[in-house]
Amino acid sequence: MDLTASGVRTTSVAKQARTGLLPANVVLGGSLLSLVGLTWDIQWHSDVGPDTFFTLPHLFLYAGSAVVGLASLAVVLLTTAARRAGRPVDPRVGGRVVNVFGRTFAAPLGYLVSGVGAATFLLYGLWDQWWHGLYGFDAVIDSPPHIGLLLSITVSLIGTTAVFAAAREHLWGRIGTLASLTVLLTFGPVLSLGLQQVPDDYADAVSIGCSMMAVLLVAVGASFLGRPGGAVGTAALVAVVQGIFWWFSPWAAKAYADLVDLPLRDAISGVPEMPSLTPLALLPVAALMELGYLAGRRRGWRASRVSVVVGGIAGALLGLSLPVQRTLLYTGAHLPPSWWLATTAVFSGLFGLLGGFAGWRFGGMLRLLAPAKKGETADA
Repeated sequence: MDLTASGVRTTSVAKQARTGLLPANVVLGGSLLSLVGLTWDIQWHSDVGPDTFFTLPHLFLYAGSAVVGLASLAVVLLTTAARRAGRPVDPRVGGRVVNVFGRTFAAPLGYLVSGVGAATFLLYGLWDQWWHGLYGFDAVIDSPPHIGLLLSITVSLIGTTAVFAAAREHLWGRIGTLASLTVLLTFGPVLSLGLQQVPDDYADAVSIGCSMMAVLLVAVGASFLGRPGGAVGTAALVAVVQGIFWWFSPWAAKAYADLVDLPLRDAISGVPEMPSLTPLALLPVAALMELGYLAGRRRGWRASRVSVVVGGIAGALLGLSLPVQRTLLYTGAHLPPSWWLATTAVFSGLFGLLGGFAGWRFGGMLRLLAPAKKGETADA
């Protein structure tokens, strides 16, 4: 794999594409492995019960992180070798190169972030193994080592997104960025489960957190692409993944339980746990966001300001939809009081304002990872 490029850009576009495509796809594949392991593990806890450290879903989780870590390490070592040989490094392979430990290592920014996330994941995995050894079975998703593992996966996914964003001039770079955002958005609601400890006397903190994260990442997709289709494209990919996991999660939990001769719980909801955390209204809400961005472009309004307003409206709609969604999905669930739904929607809208602003800015930051095109700005 040749990571270098000449100063006059004599390297062909096709060769540049081949240079970055393989390692980028490997880190994305590792992230998908971890996502499969996570949705499988969450469904296991719901349908079967506690687990030990050595289970097949955990194997997928750790294998995915190992793939991301090894691929990132390989690119860092190749980049370091190229730098020491005095060869310029192509910034389309993972982003601009930064020095690590002084000038000991040279690492493309995207691969540095994904590699750090993978390394911390394995460290938290040691903690998780110790936790299982100390307490035995693990029955909850929000144990201390699990929170660390989830945050580490998030860091790896951010790095994976940056890796593809650096190759934005290639079609695979743009598609890969939206795919990475899709994995992040599918994974994001699990992080919001950490908000279950927040009192829900006046509003649902989990719905607020899910709504803000969804708005933020959809806005990132819209800002990064810089043209119509980014918001809807990201939400549509999420819907595809959500549909696949809707079938896969219960099937995998039952199949694995049968394999190890464990029974399912006497009363299970039958609802796929992780896919049901993602807002089912995301695609139509993203379409409304797309219309808002389009109207702003036609009127010449500043895109980041439009994203704030659009994000606030989208956040309120998603925050209102999530409690209703749970009521419709789970048998015996009752619709919360109207005032409680209203306060949840209001707080979701307020945090949606922040998500819309930050998402547009983060999308602009991703655009800056790639070599700029003539006349292009981050706030396009």
